[in-house]
Amino acid sequence: MVYVRKDVSTLTRDERRRLVNALLQIKWRGEYDEFVRVHIAYYQADGETGLRPAHMGPSFLPWHRRFLLDLERALQRVDPSVTVPYWDWTRDRSTTSVPWSDDLLGGNGRSWDHQVVSGPFAYAQGYWRIREGIIDVEFLTRDLGRADDPIELPTEEELQEALADPVYDTSPWDSTCDEGFRNKLEGWGTGQDGVAWRNHNRVHRWVGGAMLGGASVNDPVFWLHHAFVDLQWTRWQRLHRNGAPRYLPAQQPGPRSGQRGRIVARHEPMPPWGVTPDEMEDVSRIYRYA
Repeated sequence: MVYVRKDVSTLTRDERRRLVNALLQIKWRGEYDEFVRVHIAYYQADGETGLRPAHMGPSFLPWHRRFLLDLERALQRVDPSVTVPYWDWTRDRSTTSVPWSDDLLGGNGRSWDHQVVSGPFAYAQGYWRIREGIIDVEFLTRDLGRADDPIELPTEEELQEALADPVYDTSPWDSTCDEGFRNKLEGWGTGQDGVAWRNHNRVHRWVGGAMLGGASVNDPVFWLHHAFVDLQWTRWQRLHRNGAPRYLPAQQPGPRSGQRGRIVARHEPMPPWGVTPDEMEDVSRIYRYA
């Protein structure tokens, strides 16, 4: 049966409660920290060696799609009614709008150490201790809007610029791509702030705190953010359905390419699951977006 992922701003009070409870349950069981470990393990950058399945490459979207499905299935083992909602950061743009309410994800971090002190994921509540990270901090942190050096969330116009590109990805298949839907959405660039961090990446920077770097899964907003990113892939496919909206590259780059063996081609397995980007292109029999 196909289930529905909703806009987080439309969740009922009971749906919010069920989502929070399921997240806390899988944290208590130790399952949640495994998701953090997986994301850290596969967060390779251009300058490193080896395969880059999760970021800075074409498989950014299918890798995170499968990652989201794994989290959603873990939540549904606790409560079958729960699905991952999406946060539309082009519309809910303030530090007090959804999803930053006390009955959902809680609010901003306090000014001197960015510790989140409100909501169910606050350290003081005793349920959300950070065990896996890249820095030695046990509490959840946020710096919404980056108070000392403010930035804005991406706009609808900036998102539409990515959606308008009819090609999924282009050579050199990394963070330096100027063209292609994938990197315009993932958001790597050069320069400062709005130029260096676009769409997906700028949202991570705007939230700040735990959302910076490979351990960003420690903030539950990670899933709501990536559900919205996943929705954009679906929208892009529909927008360009009369063309060839397929994952690229279809095959590995040539033997002289520095990207050969560092990226995932359409029919190659993505670690750690072994599923291919091709298998993740159509999820219409699993879920849809409201």
